[in-house]
Amino acid sequence: MQFVSGVIKCRWLVWLMALAAATMLAGCATQSSLTADQISAVLLAPDRSEADKANDSRRKAREMLAFIDARPGMRAMDVNAGGGYTAEMLARMVGATGRVIAHNTPLFMENSNKGRIEERVRAYGGKNLILGVQPYETLLPPDAAKGSLDLVTFMFNYHDLGWLGADRARLNRAVFEALKPGGHYVLADHSGRPGTGISESKSLHRIEEAFLRKEIEAAGFKLVAEGNFLRNPADPRDKSVFKPAQPNDEFVLKFQKP
Repeated sequence: MQFVSGVIKCRWLVWLMALAAATMLAGCATQSSLTADQISAVLLAPDRSEADKANDSRRKAREMLAFIDARPGMRAMDVNAGGGYTAEMLARMVGATGRVIAHNTPLFMENSNKGRIEERVRAYGGKNLILGVQPYETLLPPDAAKGSLDLVTFMFNYHDLGWLGADRARLNRAVFEALKPGGHYVLADHSGRPGTGISESKSLHRIEEAFLRKEIEAAGFKLVAEGNFLRNPADPRDKSVFKPAQPNDEFVLKFQKP
């Protein structure tokens, strides 16, 4: 009887541990999105630069942050973070319990722009924003495990992979491997004309939306949402995005790792 009683106690403990683990996982899975007021607080933070706040209007930052849906505690990466505009906002969204990797390539960091991102990370001061310098094809810093990220963003620079000669298939596989199951990959870029693919990536800094979508889906991702807040059907898409006669037509897509 004593043996049977011990077995029952062990099973009871195992059940309790399983219940606790399930509760923790459920809490993570159902973590709430930021409210409109919380997104406003991110954008209106007094320690954000005036240049960033001026950029918010053109980039429709309020709509973009709601679409990206970074949540407290998330682990995220902003690919090709450049000067860190998006990465810093994501860091503010995920909060002190989260972490954001502002990714740039060694090539980017070798040029004169590298000081912008380094200065931003220093000025931001939060420990949840780090700079990760890796080639496109590997992405993750050495201390970040595969399958550890909830979210990856790639804002308005995927087209540059064309003229840079990066291995886009390897990059997208690296993103896929870096994300947890159910994790999201959000990309925004400047719309190219049908049939142009990525051929005008250097001349016009544009990419055909259907072309980009096909490449991301080839890596195993599923399209789950489209953001239309930066669309402009009046854009003929035949001029450089740096010299527009009208606002550029831009698409925003959210993919999910099954």
